[in-house]
Amino acid sequence: MNHVSRFKCSIIFLQRPCFSSMTTTECRTRPSALSNNHVDIVNDFTNYCYQKDLSKAMQELDNMQKHKLWADAITYTELIKCCIAHGAIKQGKQVYQHVFSNGYEPKTFLINTLLNMFVKFNLLDEAQSLFDQMLERNVVSWTTMISAYANSEINYKALEMLIMMLREGVRPNMYTYSSVLRACEGISNLKQVHCSIIKSGLELDVFVRSALIDIYSKWGELNSALYLFNEMQTSDLVVWNSIIGGFAQNNDGDEALNLFIRMKRFGFRSDQSTLTSVLRACTSLALLELGRQVHVHVIKFKRDLVLNNALLDMYCKCGSLEDADVIFTRMVVKDVISWSTMIIGFAQNGYSRKALSLFETMKKASGTKPNHITILGVLFACSHAGLVKDGEYYFKSMKMLFGIDPGREHYGCMVDLLGRAGKIEEAMKLIQEMKCEPDAVTWRTLLGACRVHRKMDLAEYVAKKVLSLDPHDAGTYILLSNIYANTQRWDDVEDLRRSMKHVGIKKEPGCSWIEINKLVHAFILGGKGHPQVDAIYGELNQIIQRLKEEGYVPDTNFVLQDLEGEQMESSLAYHSEKLAIVFGMMSLPKEKTIRIRKNLRICGDCHVFAKLLAKMERRSIVIRDPIRYHHFQDGACSCGDYW
Repeated sequence: MNHVSRFKCSIIFLQRPCFSSMTTTECRTRPSALSNNHVDIVNDFTNYCYQKDLSKAMQELDNMQKHKLWADAITYTELIKCCIAHGAIKQGKQVYQHVFSNGYEPKTFLINTLLNMFVKFNLLDEAQSLFDQMLERNVVSWTTMISAYANSEINYKALEMLIMMLREGVRPNMYTYSSVLRACEGISNLKQVHCSIIKSGLELDVFVRSALIDIYSKWGELNSALYLFNEMQTSDLVVWNSIIGGFAQNNDGDEALNLFIRMKRFGFRSDQSTLTSVLRACTSLALLELGRQVHVHVIKFKRDLVLNNALLDMYCKCGSLEDADVIFTRMVVKDVISWSTMIIGFAQNGYSRKALSLFETMKKASGTKPNHITILGVLFACSHAGLVKDGEYYFKSMKMLFGIDPGREHYGCMVDLLGRAGKIEEAMKLIQEMKCEPDAVTWRTLLGACRVHRKMDLAEYVAKKVLSLDPHDAGTYILLSNIYANTQRWDDVEDLRRSMKHVGIKKEPGCSWIEINKLVHAFILGGKGHPQVDAIYGELNQIIQRLKEEGYVPDTNFVLQDLEGEQMESSLAYHSEKLAIVFGMMSLPKEKTIRIRKNLRICGDCHVFAKLLAKMERRSIVIRDPIRYHHFQDGACSCGDYW
């Protein structure tokens, strides 16, 4: 090989150079036979790389390849970064081929940059091949590959790479462990990695500790996450965000809010990540007033899309569609999450036609492509408004129009739609035709329809299907018990309850919550624990008497016990939502909406009670159950009595 082909022109700069005044003496080596033209080619190439002019840099790269010239490693890294920024895969591969041609010996940091490029382009096979060829692999090389596999959810490979790294004597750093923690599958993996972190002395690193808290939270090990947090001698906002986010994501809104209060007392200022988690906590607890207070903090920040979506979700799930609509309308940038959140918000709050109208607007005006969550919201809107034809159209066309294969949730919505409409046989047929195996939720949905339409024989068959998949599902026992009770089969009710007792299943008591002056008050069926219980019961009895004078007749079909006459009415009278509504009337001014959250679906009698009371007292009442919202006003409900 001649001396020209072995020449490597290396130009080293302390600052960004002025290439127009560069001389050939700035080359690290320059054989005498090297022409000025060759130096100009390398200088031009270097200039274009630092100017991030990808097109001209690639032209000069071709020129250098023809003349068997090379630049220095730093210049190549600038070009590779430019390829990454432009998503230029083809050009990136050309740089790789050039660097490894004709005997050029790239430095380790340059190979790491190429490795990172392949990872960023999601070319894992090429990255692994390059990694295998490396003679010298440092912590950056290993961490790049571990992070690549973790991000691609090829978790076993990420863990294998960590083991190989340790065997080669390369010590992981905080970035290595932050990446590998994401690849942990289950508590066993997590604890093994945690032990390795302790041995390395990196457990107190802020980023590692934050990653540990995140992953323990992901696996529902909130006590372990909180222990890690509490034992830290000093805290960092990143760690506060991790622990608050962990509890918020696991629907423990109370603890998330308590931690937020602790954080404020310690003098930490919130950022967008903090507020996003706190909004999620308010959402899970349906605390609208507290959510509005958090919104005040949000206004101080330049809101990003994630924070706007969190606000939107909070208002939708707290039943304040007016506030949600204002946020949505003012959002300059909307993504598929924004549109889906608003569509589902309308559907859950009983405004199905608005949900479908917004979906059509999304398709025609926004250019945003719906995803499987969007379609789920559309089908939910159809199922909760009896829009059978619309639901069937969207379900049948989702693959053809949007390239989305129906999943269990979509089938579940269709089973719910058909079941609510009384098309039980069609719903059963759809389950049998499912391309994926029906789960307990799907069968339970059909069981609910059987109860509404009194399909006794099928109900017993479906209940057995549910219990074969989920033997300890209390909801199925309760549903079947309700079906027996509705048909006066009290002996079967007792047998079922004995079976529940035998296997240790307890019925969850009905519970309702209402927020008054920043305090949350809880009520249970027939509960006596509230400090104002006597006044509440007295007011409730008077209201029931006045409603009866207006034509209210307690619907004893919703009494699920073998009781007589007045006992049946008494059992209905003290449902938790009735107690919460009455306390709201006693505590809130008339113009204030009474907002109730409950753990079980509202019964038909309480639904009638709320409608008549809203009309008689000229009050606005909102009740959120596990499925949807009911907005009561002027003697009507937003669900149109179809729930």
